[in-house]
Amino acid sequence: MSRSIRIASINVNGIRAATRKGMLEWLDAADVDVMALQEVRATEAELRAALPGWEVVNDEALAKGRAGVAVASRLPSVEARRVLGPEPLDSAGRWIEADFDIDGEQLSVVSAYVHTGEADTPRQDAKWAFLDAMERRMPQLAATSPLAIVMGDLNVGHRELDIRNWKGNVKKAGFLPRERAYFDRFLGAAGAEVAGVDGSTGPGLGWVDVGRRHHGDIDGPYTWWSMRGRAFDNDAGWRIDYHLATPALAERVTDYQVVRAPSWDTRWSDHAPVVADYTIGA
Repeated sequence: MSRSIRIASINVNGIRAATRKGMLEWLDAADVDVMALQEVRATEAELRAALPGWEVVNDEALAKGRAGVAVASRLPSVEARRVLGPEPLDSAGRWIEADFDIDGEQLSVVSAYVHTGEADTPRQDAKWAFLDAMERRMPQLAATSPLAIVMGDLNVGHRELDIRNWKGNVKKAGFLPRERAYFDRFLGAAGAEVAGVDGSTGPGLGWVDVGRRHHGDIDGPYTWWSMRGRAFDNDAGWRIDYHLATPALAERVTDYQVVRAPSWDTRWSDHAPVVADYTIGA
């Protein structure tokens, strides 16, 4: 029998700090079943201690206190995979896949943390390599798991609607035309030749941006705000946290929301949780 599964993507900006600031209280009220976490910045032992009662699979970054991704759930996962591509791809602490058997249907959940990057530097080269690996992996995942979702802080605003000050960021990492073109292909019609915003062309992968489909062509709603100045109070944010779903899973969405904190001083991360309900089960 099918049932509603609530799935959240959350860049926690440090799991230990987030739980100290109120994340656990939010979780108690949010009724989340599965969550993809980014910027965990903790060992597996520290993560488990911070989330008592949750089943956890994680991938730590090589550098202590950096990055880190995890999938935490109220349900036991069947299998976890931590390798996005062959070395020297810098994906440690940035990509983890977890499969769940939910009433006879397989659900595959990915927590991804794409590099921030910096235009025209080696940091951007690492981001290009990671996005290339995502573009290779997503069709493979969809082929083996028709109900799959890639979630996380993907560090790219796809469209002008996704950044309040987009004009001031067209030459900066996070809104470079080449970065945005990856999303043109991720979300383009499967198999169709897609023209990217940077003038490139390539085959569409057919995935669905659940947030954009739900909200339509409106500004935002944003998911990240700089800690500097009054960005949060002025809603001068970026929409860089996504639920990217396979078409079959996107048809199962019954609700979607960006859970913006009521005020700057009640935030437990600089990102807002992105939460959606999916009907799963044979």
